Amino acid sequence: MKRIDFPPVWLFAALVVAWGQATYYPMGLSFGPVWADLLGGLFVGGGLVLMALAVHEMNRMNTTIIPHKEADHLVTTGIFSRSRNPIYVGDVLVLAGLILYWDAVLSLPLVPIFLWIVEKRFVIPEENRLRRKFRADFARYCEKVRRWV
Repeated sequence: MKRIDFPPVWLFAALVVAWGQATYYPMGLSFGPVWADLLGGLFVGGGLVLMALAVHEMNRMNTTIIPHKEADHLVTTGIFSRSRNPIYVGDVLVLAGLILYWDAVLSLPLVPIFLWIVEKRFVIPEENRLRRKFRADFARYCEKVRRWV
């Protein structure tokens, strides 16, 4: 299970469910094509930008982006000065954006479910590893920067 237990796999699974719901079970519900497409596109674009900024910052600091590995450095600069988990925020924005874009109204509960899965499976264990390794630095970082936004 560890080999496939990564946030992109969970995101992909949620996207497959949302797409399937929109394609095969639309139920005649709709957000409205223009606003849903615009807002969905903004969410997806914003999510991808957040992810790119976070990956760039982590690469610049020579630390891993893989959730199950121990970080070499505590990244607190760049986008990480605004959110402790910008990649996961980006994932949530991409999911919400594509649900809007696909008009998958019944799939909206996937957003909080995905967020809960990510928090339990990745965020909390990552924070525990960072807390053990960087102790006071991580505590100060948590006081200054929120977990999400």
